[in-house]
Amino acid sequence: MSKTILVTGATAGFGAAFARRFVADGHRVIATGRRIDRLASLAEELGESLLPAKLDVTDAAAVAGFLQTLPENWREIDVLINNAGLALGLSPAWEADASDWDTMVATNVTGLLHVTLAILPGMVARNSGIIINLGSTAGTYPYPGGHVYGATKAFVKQFSLNLRADLVGKNIRVTDLEPGMCSGSEFSRIRFGGDEQKAAAVYAGTQSLTPEDIAEAASWVISLPAHMNINRMEMMPTCQATGPFAVKRQN
Repeated sequence: MSKTILVTGATAGFGAAFARRFVADGHRVIATGRRIDRLASLAEELGESLLPAKLDVTDAAAVAGFLQTLPENWREIDVLINNAGLALGLSPAWEADASDWDTMVATNVTGLLHVTLAILPGMVARNSGIIINLGSTAGTYPYPGGHVYGATKAFVKQFSLNLRADLVGKNIRVTDLEPGMCSGSEFSRIRFGGDEQKAAAVYAGTQSLTPEDIAEAASWVISLPAHMNINRMEMMPTCQATGPFAVKRQN
């Protein structure tokens, strides 16, 4: 059955892949983001099944009033995809820029919370809904330079599990989708301040996951029977795996 799906951060990467996949699956998509020109292009590509809507998840007032800005027949959200997020920098913590930390927390944590709070009451009132939060393997496995980014994704994982604790017995599902190495998005370019060479080096010699792979996983989660909840889905490409403990030895 066709669902109305709200996707944050839909201007590129995972978000755009989600929009394309969900429309192909027969759903209606509200595609949000800050770059309205990209959303307009996506609407031209996908037609009337996609509604572009400008939204900055770090703007608390805009998020709180967002539903009222939509056409009335688009306001009942069946599926929320909390996709908007970013990583900034890869330097060690003591060399980090405080503003980068603040931006990651404001987007990956506070923005996700505010969007969830704007949409969840309607789901509870209808006793129906699905929330998919975009976490990361970085929320489980630490790596040098991942300090605050990894911490924000660990928050997403725990918040998702705690939402399920609140929602037990209700027909509302919550999934934390946790991709590992994934190319084909703006993630690394943004992390390295637009340095295309550094961004490309992250994926050199690998066959990484793609945004379409992540959209495939989300499509499967949405298609499951209403009584079946996927708490977490961790995924990596076959070229990636968890490593041994780091041990620094004295010479």
